Amino acid sequence: MKKLAIIIVTGVFLAACTGGNKQTQTETKNMFTGAKGEVKIMTLDPGHFHAALVQKSMYEQVDSTVYVYAPEGDDLKEHLARINSYNSRAENPTHWNEVVYTGPDFFEKMIAEKPGNVMVTAGNNAIKTDYILKTVEAGINVLADKPMVITPEEFPKLEKAFLVAAEKGVLLYDIMTERYEITTILQRELSQKPQVFGTLQTGTPEEPAITKESVHHFSKMVSGNPLKRPAWFFDTKQQGEGIVDVNTHLVDLIQWEAFPEVVLSKADVEIVSGKRWTTDLTPEMFKKVTSLDQYPEYLQKDVVDGTLKVYSNGEIVYKLKGIYAKASVIWNFEAPEGGGDTHYSIMRGTNCNLVIKQGAEQGYKPTLYVEAVAGSPAELEANLTKTVNEELQAAYPGIKLVKQSDKLWMVEIPASYSVGHEAHFTQVTEKYLQYLKDGKLPEWEVPNMIVKYYITTEGLKAALK
Repeated sequence: MKKLAIIIVTGVFLAACTGGNKQTQTETKNMFTGAKGEVKIMTLDPGHFHAALVQKSMYEQVDSTVYVYAPEGDDLKEHLARINSYNSRAENPTHWNEVVYTGPDFFEKMIAEKPGNVMVTAGNNAIKTDYILKTVEAGINVLADKPMVITPEEFPKLEKAFLVAAEKGVLLYDIMTERYEITTILQRELSQKPQVFGTLQTGTPEEPAITKESVHHFSKMVSGNPLKRPAWFFDTKQQGEGIVDVNTHLVDLIQWEAFPEVVLSKADVEIVSGKRWTTDLTPEMFKKVTSLDQYPEYLQKDVVDGTLKVYSNGEIVYKLKGIYAKASVIWNFEAPEGGGDTHYSIMRGTNCNLVIKQGAEQGYKPTLYVEAVAGSPAELEANLTKTVNEELQAAYPGIKLVKQSDKLWMVEIPASYSVGHEAHFTQVTEKYLQYLKDGKLPEWEVPNMIVKYYITTEGLKAALK
């Protein structure tokens, strides 16, 4: 027998969505029990490699047949090639069976046929918000790659999608892989230990209490192969500007770390400033990552003297519940030798700063430091040592504290915890499958997703002024 689940849409959630309505309850049937193969995936227009990474592993709860609805073209070919590489690899091969429909009415066909109960979308963002809304209106669960919306004008549509999802009893969730990165997890853990961290400072616009900075690269390796990017990836009308794309992860982490499991609302947000700038690509660079000899017509608007100027970089400074925060993203063409995408983060506490660095000095591996800022370094060291040895090691065996100087310590983390970006997609998917079985998301997830996309889209609005 199928279990009944009560999905409660709290007044706080509705306030985040609509500005305040009475609390309501929606009683729905939970269609999932955790049984083998009960989750049936439909992949919609997989233009981004993240769509394939969801299928890099098998899941007992997921049927091995996946229904793909997409237009003909290189995006689809690249996606199917990645799935085939997972199926044919020597170690732990997958056994996905891809059933593909490629007519021009691919989206309408998916909604009409509905052979699955979960839609996965990772690709062109120009009409992704429309797809998400119409999919939940059809009573289909959605696991979406970020970003779910790329403009302030489309943001109300995303708010509506969350309301409809609640009414239909389906789960709409985005893929936040960075919550599974071990140094970020430990930074969050230590920030919740007042004997070590104290409390989060208020900060200033010039020196925010929490800062997240991310550096990415257009030319990179994925699943052991050079990544071929679609030309539309460089069109901000289709991909979105950097300030609303990768910044989604950073804004999410700021909320997740500074206000863990706290229900947030748009009223908690004040945008202080936003800015944007371009990464310039020569025709040779563009060809290296797309295999195209020339820029398509839709990119000509961004070409100046033969150079493609992509607004892939952005920064938002804002206040969240009175705390100053900064999220910024930079796209370079390719990483230095031995390097890759990098992350910098700082949480400023009244006792110490928790800092993640990933530069050349760290061998381009994320490394967590604890930096004394007030009081007695000896007292902090004693509290920090006790917390790591008696509390954190119980949950994360093998980690240890390494003293760098009188006021600086490094948290040494066994390599086994650093599973890599691609493996995080499996972890997110497993979490989503558990939510499907539970019949609900944690109460803070939906309102906080809404706040997250409100910050990114309002940040873009500020940057465009």
